[in-house]
Amino acid sequence: MSRGQLRSSWLSRVASLKLRMPLPMPRPSSGRRFAPKMRMTIKRQMSSSGNPTRPSMAIPFACREKRHDSITSAPRRLSRPVLALVVAVVSWMAILAAGAGQFSSGVSVVEVYAAVVDHDGRPVTGLNREDFTVLEDGRPQMLSAFAEGDFPLSVAVAVDHSFSMAGRELTSARDAARTFLSSLRSDDQAMIVAVGSEIETVAPLSSDRHAQQRAIAGLEPWGTTGLHDAIIASIDAIQSAKGRRALVLLSDGTDRYSNASASDALSRARNADVMIYPVALGHTRPALFAELATLTGGRSFQPRDAKQITDTMQTIANELRHQYLLGYTPSRPIVAGEEQWRSITVRARRSDVTVRARDGYLTK
Repeated sequence: MSRGQLRSSWLSRVASLKLRMPLPMPRPSSGRRFAPKMRMTIKRQMSSSGNPTRPSMAIPFACREKRHDSITSAPRRLSRPVLALVVAVVSWMAILAAGAGQFSSGVSVVEVYAAVVDHDGRPVTGLNREDFTVLEDGRPQMLSAFAEGDFPLSVAVAVDHSFSMAGRELTSARDAARTFLSSLRSDDQAMIVAVGSEIETVAPLSSDRHAQQRAIAGLEPWGTTGLHDAIIASIDAIQSAKGRRALVLLSDGTDRYSNASASDALSRARNADVMIYPVALGHTRPALFAELATLTGGRSFQPRDAKQITDTMQTIANELRHQYLLGYTPSRPIVAGEEQWRSITVRARRSDVTVRARDGYLTK
């Protein structure tokens, strides 16, 4: 056999061997394509001298990427008790994830906080699941979750310090805010919003009562009242907070400066899962205050003297503390991308109590 024939035969064998070899698996790039990545965004502030201060807020968020791993072994089958436990845990996690006022097909459990009080306005405790009926668009719903508890609070306290509140009204507003803060627990969070010509968060959401008290003490009469704008801004500020969310509004109820209308404020309140407790510190209680409370499951007040102010703020804190959490999967499925208002009605079996809850939610 000639040298050329030997070379041709050898190349043919090498090619044959390459065809039989398995293709190499793609490398996972150090695991970057196999798990969600976590990044941290830090908002930096600049001092008056132009130097950056310490980070004031850190917002973690996850950037999910597609998973390309394959499962080569079949999963073990769970026993019925274990499977039931898993389903219950997943359902409860879905309830806690909901509550922003808008729901999609990805969130199938709707949560509703309900306050139950007697004829004297005192919270009624000790009720169970069977004591409640929940209707969505008039249709009875089956409760998939129920809890009575001391839920952590996240509250925006909006204080009107415009010129119309100068004197006794502003003093009453400061006293009311201080009383409410003193009624909170150490794990409750609050923020202070100053309402005037401009809407300013003078104490960000935290459990730092000293900072909140200092912010309240520093409020002086200034500007005109942008009440409608303040309601919308306060809802936006507190809506993403954890726990039971609420807005306590201390004002004489007069709007003189807002870009938004009363209808805008009501619409925003209705679409948010934030209970609103307006406290009228003037001579009249505006109709807007009663509407805000009714739509959101809150309650409006008009205290007449210092003792009534103290009692009012303690009542609000106590009512927020003792509530029932009701969760259900809508009997009429939510269609993704379809924006629709669905009404919610919560009733108690007992006739001697009053139930307050938000009146619906917006699908999206």
